[in-house]
Amino acid sequence: MSASEIQDQKTIALEMFVQQAAHANVDVSASPLRGATICSTKSRRDYALESTADEFCEAADTSLLPVIRGDTANLMRVLRQLEVIATRIATTRIAERQAPRIAFKAKGSILLLDLADILAVQAEGNYVSLQHRPNPYLVHESLSSMVEKLKPYGFIRIHRSVVVNISAVEEIQPLPTGEYRLRVKGGKEYLVTRTYKHNLRDLAQLWVGSERLCG
Repeated sequence: MSASEIQDQKTIALEMFVQQAAHANVDVSASPLRGATICSTKSRRDYALESTADEFCEAADTSLLPVIRGDTANLMRVLRQLEVIATRIATTRIAERQAPRIAFKAKGSILLLDLADILAVQAEGNYVSLQHRPNPYLVHESLSSMVEKLKPYGFIRIHRSVVVNISAVEEIQPLPTGEYRLRVKGGKEYLVTRTYKHNLRDLAQLWVGSERLCG
């Protein structure tokens, strides 16, 4: 539910309350006293003819009051729920506007980098090298673990030791061996082995005139 839809629901709830109060045609300004069995009220007509109020004032049907109080409580509960939903939507949208980042420990500090600036991740023994512009970073993590963590953010595996950022890929070239050569921003090239070439399909949402490419 969007923020505008939330506001529409709140408006509708308020209109319902006003309509029900007008239909009852009574003024409910305070709770009845404890132990009271009959609550004397004045209708809207009485307020208009205030000069003769004593003649026209009469006891109201108190059976309407519990209904109004119950409906008011329900409407207020709905409004509070809508407020909570609207707050959650606003918070989510703020988070979505922020670019996803990665945090890791390096040289005694915790660094935070935008994932968009990481071109690729390459295995180096018990570490992985984050190919970040302008400087790469070594992180003590396995490549398999990095693959799972980075997959939701647009990274694909192209080699048993290499993961690339889809948004950083500029060109792929088929090789006679059935493998591919992949080039990322900055000119660095990587080999795409036959085991992982099917992942190249994720590089684009629309392929034109290349149905057999990356097959």
